[in-house]
Amino acid sequence: MTPAQHVQPALASAQIHIRDITGSDLRGALADGWDDFKDKRGDIIIIGFAYPVIGLMLAVLALGYSLLPVVFPLAAGISILGPAVAAGFYELARRRERGLDSSWRHFFDVFSGPSFVPLVTLTVFLAVLFLLWLGAAWTIYQMTLGSLDPQGIGSFMSLLFTTPEGWTMIVGGNLVGLAFAALVLTVSAMSFPMLVDRPVDVGTAVATSVRAVAHNPVNMLKWGLIVAVLLLLGSIPVFIGLAVVLPWLGYATWHLYTRVVEIEGEPRRPAA
Repeated sequence: MTPAQHVQPALASAQIHIRDITGSDLRGALADGWDDFKDKRGDIIIIGFAYPVIGLMLAVLALGYSLLPVVFPLAAGISILGPAVAAGFYELARRRERGLDSSWRHFFDVFSGPSFVPLVTLTVFLAVLFLLWLGAAWTIYQMTLGSLDPQGIGSFMSLLFTTPEGWTMIVGGNLVGLAFAALVLTVSAMSFPMLVDRPVDVGTAVATSVRAVAHNPVNMLKWGLIVAVLLLLGSIPVFIGLAVVLPWLGYATWHLYTRVVEIEGEPRRPAA
């Protein structure tokens, strides 16, 4: 029997409990996340700036290649990768919660040890969803506003809000985007923090996230809306606010995870 076979039964027999949460838990998670951000987090704000810089580069690329219709899907769709980008913030919040050194160099601890492969696997899955979202957005554009062949930003914006094709694109795009967002929330809300916290496989982490959303549908939906609103506000103007919003949400998501998921019979991942 291989070492992996020795480990797997322990993982399968772990008791993973999903707690009921309320609106006060959501507010508490946000408050605790903000405390994490304020406490010695100024030294890593440059990491938070990486997110808006990537967003700006993608937007410039899209404009440079006359792909104006996908600029908004790019901005909205980048949030699909948010849970993966925030993995380092989960680690810092985990360490601070346990009274360990939480300086910036530990941001990259998630890229070593047993968490690395599952985190990469789940990140690749989110990246595929991101590409599928862009493909869906482009298809919706081609089926609606693309038939009118807008020329330039002014023409595009005018046709978007003054024609039936434009409004069909807005409504259809938002409905499809909502479906992608709901899928990402269900799959990743608790799975990424769990992979940072415990030496579990991707299947266990994703199944736990799905159970958490199914057990607390209303409050997890509220959490998804809070995340969406904060990401939107952080994107105005030109994504700069995400340098604050992304770390804050990363820390807050960790604290929501600790309120939702309770695990018995399985050791926590040791500190690096």
